[in-house]
Amino acid sequence: MKLLLRVLLSALAVVILAKLLPGASVDSYLTAILVAVVLSLLNFLVKPILIILTLPITLLTLGIFLLFINAIIILLADYFIAGFGVDGIWWALLFSLLLSLLQSVLFSVLKEEDKK
Repeated sequence: MKLLLRVLLSALAVVILAKLLPGASVDSYLTAILVAVVLSLLNFLVKPILIILTLPITLLTLGIFLLFINAIIILLADYFIAGFGVDGIWWALLFSLLLSLLQSVLFSVLKEEDKK
């Protein structure tokens, strides 16, 4: 149940960011749910591989390159999902930063409910 709520909150965050950012678009709410699922799968499967492969440059930039790895994950989701679009690496970078921020705020609501 909690996993389903997290996916739905992530989809809500994707819809909000698509409305706010001119460089990002999502066609429907179903597409936003699909984006949330694909992003979670990419973060689980592909992101650790990218982190290991780019470890030297990540250490050289003191971890800042991890932001670009997140943007690459967003661009991969853009590639796989037809109704989701991001206009470039810089929009993907901004989208990933704002998505992380918005998800942390929304997920904190779930943690508050668990404490009660």
